[in-house]
Parts: sequence; structure tokens; C-alpha cells
Amino acid sequence: RGGKRPHSSKILWLLGQSTGGLVENLCGLTLLLIGTGHRRDSREHMVQESHQDRELGTCPRESPSLHSRFTILTITREPRSKHGAKDGAVGTSQGCTSASSGAATTSPTITTALFEPDRDGQTPQVVVLVGAPGMGKTTMVRRVMVEWGEGTLHTQFDFVFCIDCKAMVLPMEASVADLVSQCCPGLRVPAGKILDDQKKILFIFDGFEALGFSLVQPEAELSSDPREVKPLELTMMSLLKKTVLPESSLLITMRPAALGSLRQCLKGECYVEILGFSAARRKEYFHRYFENPNKADMAFRFARSNEILYSLCVIPVMSWTTCTVLEQELCGKKNLIDCSKTTTGMILFYLSQILKHRDKDNPQVLQKFLLQLCSLAAEGIWKHKVVFEEKEIKDCGLDQPSLLPFFLNESIPREGEDHDSVYAFTHLHLQEFFAAMFYVLEDDEEMASSLGKLDKNVNKLLESYNKSRKDLNVTVRFLFGLVSQKSIEYMDKTIGCRISPRAREELLEWLQGRHRGLSQPGKVLKVSEMDTFHFLFEMNEKSFAQSALGHFTDLDLRDTKLTLYDQMALSFCIQHWAGLGCVTFQGCSFQRQDPEADALVVRRREELPCPIHLLCRALRHRDSALQVLRLQWCQLSESCCAELAALLAEHPGLARLELADSSLGDSGVRLLCEGLRAPGCSLRILRLRYSRITSACCEDLAAVLSTNTCLEELDLSFSEGLRDAGVELLCEGLQHCASPLQTLRLGSCRLSGTCCQALAVQLLQGPRLTCLDLSDNELGAQGVLQLCQQLRHPACPLQMLGPALLQELDALRALQPVLKIGNLLEHDVPQAGAMARLPCHRGLLPGGRKALPSVRRTSLL
Repeated sequence: RGGKRPHSSKILWLLGQSTGGLVENLCGLTLLLIGTGHRRDSREHMVQESHQDRELGTCPRESPSLHSRFTILTITREPRSKHGAKDGAVGTSQGCTSASSGAATTSPTITTALFEPDRDGQTPQVVVLVGAPGMGKTTMVRRVMVEWGEGTLHTQFDFVFCIDCKAMVLPMEASVADLVSQCCPGLRVPAGKILDDQKKILFIFDGFEALGFSLVQPEAELSSDPREVKPLELTMMSLLKKTVLPESSLLITMRPAALGSLRQCLKGECYVEILGFSAARRKEYFHRYFENPNKADMAFRFARSNEILYSLCVIPVMSWTTCTVLEQELCGKKNLIDCSKTTTGMILFYLSQILKHRDKDNPQVLQKFLLQLCSLAAEGIWKHKVVFEEKEIKDCGLDQPSLLPFFLNESIPREGEDHDSVYAFTHLHLQEFFAAMFYVLEDDEEMASSLGKLDKNVNKLLESYNKSRKDLNVTVRFLFGLVSQKSIEYMDKTIGCRISPRAREELLEWLQGRHRGLSQPGKVLKVSEMDTFHFLFEMNEKSFAQSALGHFTDLDLRDTKLTLYDQMALSFCIQHWAGLGCVTFQGCSFQRQDPEADALVVRRREELPCPIHLLCRALRHRDSALQVLRLQWCQLSESCCAELAALLAEHPGLARLELADSSLGDSGVRLLCEGLRAPGCSLRILRLRYSRITSACCEDLAAVLSTNTCLEELDLSFSEGLRDAGVELLCEGLQHCASPLQTLRLGSCRLSGTCCQALAVQLLQGPRLTCLDLSDNELGAQGVLQLCQQLRHPACPLQMLGPALLQELDALRALQPVLKIGNLLEHDVPQAGAMARLPCHRGLLPGGRKALPSVRRTSLL
């Protein structure tokens, strides 16, 4: 790279396969010999080798190199004497935290430098890299070698021998020199000569537990000569115990379960535990995985908005799984808005990859193992238990070395402690997934009798969730995902397990009955719990959603932050909710994506999607029965008004739109007016309270009033910038005979008497206006009298009047008691006039006179 060459003329690589092919389906056993006159850039070699393969399940294309995709992992490091066996499960939903018995005494670090000096300045000779399957041990080893080959890290070594213990076929007997020669048949320098300079040598044993050696060997039989031929176990033990090449360095990767015996063989070692991806590194991995930055943004945004999926992506193999599945979804698509892959589907794909080559010849063994695993998970969920004793594992029949490490991490007790090992699922969400499987998997009587005492009662789980156990939310969500038709077929075909069809019926009955119970007697049946939409979206079946929601007419969500995932769930359900007539969002926020992604889009000068785009798109579907839409205090923007205008123009059934948000402004209302003027708009009631509009948009509203033949009520209350000029423009629109407006609300709009003349004229020229609300405005005596003159006219159609006018009249009487205005408050008003029909506004003044309640009371009309 840029003419840069490796730091040494003596560099050997022996690369093996990655763990199970899960994280990277990279090159197989390869050899890179770099000596004098044979230098080759390591990065170019890795790119060339990785291009020979294609990753499982991805779109057809050349696979990227390890170097381009590798993302640094979060690790903890400590000497064994302090660290013990701190190799518990990856964290719960909080990211890279440990669920093991003790907390780390050092902060996690993000690096690939494994042979760094400790606090005392001592550089370890032996580093043990610990992590569960799929956590990235092999990938990290490869990265170490790439950086070493480039001369950027671990430059203290001239020779690195990496042996994949899972893939290599090793001889029964060999010396250390034989191993080197056998691994590197093209070696031009004699192995014995290479081994003379011990300090410059690093041996890497990747997946050490796969050798299956007994680590209890007689000390007297160990070798001290690198050329002495011994049984392979003794040669390996000689390297571990430092009887041979004592000044060389070792890097050993292994699963936690194998640590118990290994630690008895080592001295002065440093344990490094892989904790997975931090939040920042998860995002980096997505961008490294996808070649197209736009696709990377979309995929990460999708994962980030789904709290469960994003939390699982702390495990590198789950990040790989998510990217692989989303890449399939993006093939031929522009976005992931209509992504059909659920979190359940992704975990099933992950599970199928783990089990792909295991116990194929004996499916009964695998099925029984999964059933026992699910039983253990469910029991733990019920008891708030994430750590299991070794006895529990054995009693359940789960002590199978070929399967158990892929699902549970073993935590070895510290030196000097007498209790047995404990186990935890690699992630809490995976425990919740297997707990859900427990309730839906079919099993025969023999297997059922061996599952313990836990009752497979789905309804008990659901009712517990409803009443008090909200921590069961994720488990219930996975229940719905597992009983989808796709999951049933996938489980049967790829994993060999059957899901009970009865579970679908039980979930449907529970969901229907749940919201009937939440709705008040005699009131409309409404859905007001966001988790319902999550459950239905996780199942992702049109017919099931229709059945579950068919009896309900209202959607009512309040004070909820709606992520992109929430909006996708809502959009899916609304599209299949035939009877939905009223939608209310109050105090909700529609989040587009994370702020960093917003800033990135702005920098690229791309158009940001409207926050309510998905909602409006769903509400526009052809079978929509929507009549009422309320969006109050939802932080709507100008672009939201454009979406709402399109909805107004295309939805003939929408009769009532209520917006109360101070961020709409004149520009937003102008956009709304475009929809109101559309021929297809049938809106009858428009409420724009607290919309911070001024007279600048009243010309557009007046145009609507003069042409729209449906609008019967317009509410502009609490628009302090409207003022008299705005009202006068509105009155011009009302003069047209086409206007059917019956109710005009202008409370708290800072009006004065200047606009009263225009309103007074309108009271007679607009024969349909029957309700006028002018509450909380300083109209003044002159303005009041102008209105009173028209109110007395028998032809005045007004039937309801806001309290402000009567308050002003009362104040005027107090100032000028000789003025004859009593007939406006008493019974001598002509029956054909407005005020005779206002008994609800009469109160008692001192002396028995009729009057209105106190000044400044907001109208309840």
C-alpha cells in the first residue's frame, strides 16, 4: 500500500478457516511465504484470496476482503490472577456488558494490539483470546496478521505461525520443527534455523479446544528440544508449559468452556475476552459490509430503529446475519420500508447456519437438544434467571460439547473457588427467543415428559404479560413471529422442528379479547397499546392482522416516541385494518432516524423523508375507512403538511382533520390549502389550533373558503399572529356563495375592534355561519357595537357565540349604564335573531341581571 513493505524479510503465514464459516466465509487453508525477494503486500493477498469465494446468501458479487470488512471488537484484558475466568455472556440489551457473575475490573478497550505491556510495563508472552462461537475470535486473529504483515502492529515478531486447530490434519508424532516444516513445505530457510531466535516467534493456535487433547501430561516426558519428535500431545504441551522455546510467544483462541483445563498449563498469561461490537463499531461494520454507502445507511437505520435487533448486533455474527438478510432485501429495491424480514426471521436464519452441519444424521438428537434448551430458557425467563448451574445443564441433558457452546457461555469459577461452572445464554434476547419456542414447538409424549415441570400454557404467559410481567414483552413478540406461516415452514424445512398450529389461534383470541377489555364499556373499541402493532408486524401476515383488528374502529396513541421501526409496524397494520375510522396521535413524535444519519443526509444534499410519510401512505390505501385524523403536538414540519395535503386530495372519506402544533406556520398551511382545493377533498372540519400562522397565509385560506363546497368548520384558535388583517381576508372568502362554512373559531387570535366591521357584514352576507367564537380577544366597545347591530337583525343566522362578545357588552354596561343595550342580554331579543338561542351563556350579575361567567374563560364550543 503506497509502496509500503512489510517490516521484515522473514514473514510466514498459515491461515485457516474462519469459525464455522459464520462471520466470514473466507479463504480455506492458504499459505503465504514472504522471504528475501518474495515480498508480497499482505492486503493484496487477502483481497485476492477472499475474491475466490462468495458469501452464503448474499447477492451475486465478489466478496470483499477481510481487510475492508474487519471491524475492531471491544475487549477486556487482565492477568489471570485477577481476571479469573471472566468470560460470561455478552450483555443483555445494554450493549457490550457482561452477564457473568462478576464485573470487569478494567474498562473495555477497542484494539487489535494483543501483546501490549500491562500496568507494570510487562509484555505478556501468552495471550488467551476468549469468546463464544461467532464472537469473532478467528476474524480478530486474521486482522492481527494483516496488521503484522503491513508492519503496523506486533512488529516484534519476525515469524508468525498460525495453525487452525479445527481444519488442519496434524501428524500423530512431530517435533516443533516438523510442525513448522509440514505447515510450510515451501520454506527455503531451515526450520531449525528459524527457531533459534525464540523471541522473534509467535505461535497462534486458533480454536485450541478442537484438538481434543488431554492437558494432563507427565512433566518428565515434555520436550525441551524443538527438534525432538514426540507424540503431538506432548509437543503441544511442551509449547504451552514453555519447556520448549520458552522465550517464544503464544496466542491461543478458544471458547470459554475449555478454559478450565488450559489455565492449569499456563503461567504469566493474559486473558483477553471479546465483548462484541460497541454501538459505534456496529455502525462501522454495516458500512464496511455494504459497498454502497446509501445501502449501508438504510440497513443500519433499519437495524438501529429495532431495539431488539440492534441489541443483538453486539454479537458480530448477528451483525453479519442482519447485513446478509438485509442485503437480500435490498437486491432490486430502493429502500427497506417494505422489508419482509422480521427479527424472528433473522434469528431463525442465524440458527439454521449454526445447525447446518451438526447432527444431520440424527435429527432426533438435535430436536431433543433444542426442546431441552427451550425449556431451560423458558424456566429462566419465568424466574428472572439468566445464570444456570452446571447441575441444571446436566439434568436437562444439555452437556453436549458439539452443540452447547453455540448457545450458552460457560463461566469458569475463579482459582480457589470451589463451586462449579455456571452458564448463560450468549444474549438475553436469544434466551427470550428460545423461551418463546418452548411454548409453540410440538413434541411427542416421551420428550414432553423429560422437559421438567414447566407448564406449556401460552395463555398463562400472555395473561401474566397483560397483568404485571411487562418484562415478557420480547418473549411475546417472538411468539407471534414464530407462529407465522413463513416461520412454520422454515422451521420444518431447515431445522426439522414443528410448530403447533393451535398456538396461532390462541394468540389471535388473546389479542382480540385484550383490547375489548381495555376499551371502556359503551365506548368505541380502540387500540391504544403500541405493542399490539409490534406483535402483528413480527408475524407479518395480512390475514392475521385483518382478523386481529377487524373488530376495532379507533387507533389512539399518546406520548409515544415512534421510531422508524414503530412506524413500519403501524403502517403495516393500518393498511390491513379495514374498519379503522379514527386515528389519534397526541404528544407523539415521528422520528425519521438517528440524528447522525440526519446530518449525513443533509451533508449529501439529499431530501429527508417526511416523518409521517409511512403513516400517510398507509392511510391512503384504497380500502381505508378513515374519517377522523388527529395529530396534536406531534412536532410536525412543513413537509408533513405536503403529505397531509396529498392525503386530503386522495381520500374522499376523510371528513375531519385536527392539527395542533406550533411548528406548522404559514408555509405549512399554504401546502395544506393545496389539498383542500383539490376536487377529491371532502373535508368538513379543519382545526388548526396553535399553528402559529399569520395573516400571510389567510389569502390561501380565503381561496379555500371561496371554492371548497364541503368545509363546514374552520378553527384557527390560538393563532396570535392572525390579527385583524387575517380575519378581513377570511371574510372576503366567506362572501362567496359556494362557501358552506357554518363554524368559525377565532379565539385568542389577538383581534381588536378593527376586524369587527368585516365580521358584522359577513353575519348577514354569509347566511350559513351559525357559530362564531371570538373568545379571549380585546374587541373593544366600538367593535362590539358593530357586531351587536347585526346580531339584532332577524335575518342573522348565528346560533352560537363565544363568550367574548357578551363579556364586552357586560363591561360596556358597567361603563355606560344609561346605554340601552339590555335587550341583547334579556328576553326581548326577536325570536328570529341569534341571541334568543343563547341561554347557555347567561349567568347572574349583581342585582339579578343576566351576564356571562368571568372574563378570559376559553370557549368550550
